[in-house]
Amino acid sequence: MAETTQIETQQVPAQKLRADAADNRARILTVARELFAERGIDVPMTAIARRAGVGAATLFRRFPDRRSLITEVFATQLTHCEAVLAKAAADPDPWRGFCSFVEALGRMQIEDRGFTEAFLSAFAEGQGIDEKRMHAEAVFADLVERAQKSGKLRPDFDPSDLMLIFLANGGVSEAPPEHARDLSRRLIAYLVQSFESQDSPATRSLPTPSRMGLGEVFSAAQSH
Repeated sequence: MAETTQIETQQVPAQKLRADAADNRARILTVARELFAERGIDVPMTAIARRAGVGAATLFRRFPDRRSLITEVFATQLTHCEAVLAKAAADPDPWRGFCSFVEALGRMQIEDRGFTEAFLSAFAEGQGIDEKRMHAEAVFADLVERAQKSGKLRPDFDPSDLMLIFLANGGVSEAPPEHARDLSRRLIAYLVQSFESQDSPATRSLPTPSRMGLGEVFSAAQSH
């Protein structure tokens, strides 16, 4: 009995250590996701450790370098993007599905600055991310083809134009936060209208325009 008690006593600290390590890791990932969304992927690692309430040594023990942390955060974002695309692709109306995906992608970019930066950077490589991205590209290409066959999407739209949308809307994310969301919604709406086939009468109205003035545009440009 005494021997059994001793073994149990030895196991408790190890289990607690594993639980603490898992909690620290989860907290670091949550905080990193928040800070990347607010400030982009160049946010200092020390700032992440400080907000997560862990020491720098703990952070680097879980994630040896910035690349490993960004890659894991980005993998979660990409999984969410895949789910949004899968829902759009499952819509029985492919044009409606196409529009919903483009609009959702626009919202994701504005809500998360780190998403655009990670997507376009070398950090987006490895750990199966390439395979995920290739699968997403194939699903989107199929959605495009079906939307074109429905007569709603213009026949000269190319799946690679998604990157054009991504880059254009990414530029809007540099606007002051109080205007970025309205600017993005307006831009995406204009783009979607331009993608609609000439044989399909436009029925989608534009969102309310942003009230951002020219002076604020200059101020935003000078602050970057």
